[in-house]
Amino acid sequence: MGKIQLVTDSTAYFTKEDAARLDIKVVPLSVTFSGETKDEGFPGEFEDFYNKLQTSTDFPSTSQPSIEAFAKVYEEILAEGNEAITLVISAKLSGTYNSASVAAEHTAPDKISVIDSETSVANLKLLVLRAIDLAKAGYSRLEIVNMLEEEKKKATISLTVDTLEYLRRGGRLSSAQAIIGSLLNVKPVIALIDGSLQPVGKVRGKNKALEFMYGRIPEHAKHITVCHILNEDEAEKIREELQRRFRNARVTVDVIGPVIGSHLGPKAIGICSMWT
Repeated sequence: MGKIQLVTDSTAYFTKEDAARLDIKVVPLSVTFSGETKDEGFPGEFEDFYNKLQTSTDFPSTSQPSIEAFAKVYEEILAEGNEAITLVISAKLSGTYNSASVAAEHTAPDKISVIDSETSVANLKLLVLRAIDLAKAGYSRLEIVNMLEEEKKKATISLTVDTLEYLRRGGRLSSAQAIIGSLLNVKPVIALIDGSLQPVGKVRGKNKALEFMYGRIPEHAKHITVCHILNEDEAEKIREELQRRFRNARVTVDVIGPVIGSHLGPKAIGICSMWT
């Protein structure tokens, strides 16, 4: 009897080493920047992209994986006699779910399940890890899917930025809004709610933004991840503060790659929490 193979996309930000160690198939999204298209890559490979983002007048665009990219992975899994569970970035943020679903339907819908995680970054990673644990515990593919569909609802993500420049360049703010906001030191707080990014707060100063984000973490959170873009020192300080406040949670630090980070820019901070 075959095993259950986990498939995800690059926005879960597993390191290349962890993906290999855990036997996770990662199908990458891509980034087009100054006419050049590349796979998003893995943590440890993002610094050049962000350095270019800070100096270039161009702004990148991102693309979902093709149907063919998922189909190729599925065919490899089926050839080994295995089934697959695919967990991907929220369908409201990317067309990745559609590509994965169409590929599954055309390959072997009776052996491949595709889940819209309605999340991304560290929370997507945690759902994949949870699926691996459930598979090891002997649950079937459909049992795991049913459990994950419930568990994915037990999560929050909040984000704030160091500068409004990248929200402006990405079309999320007008030039006037960005200028006024910068003059007033306004920090927006953006949350992932029902799978889509929505503004939930607007405060003066980074510390107030962080306090606002802390307030969105449920007291019973089991996992908290501080995500950052080229901002490891501050992320570690935030991790220590959150560990002090949430003593029963496991608090870790992770990175945000180009697909998500393009619109946030260097020094951005995100806080992910799950209570499953």
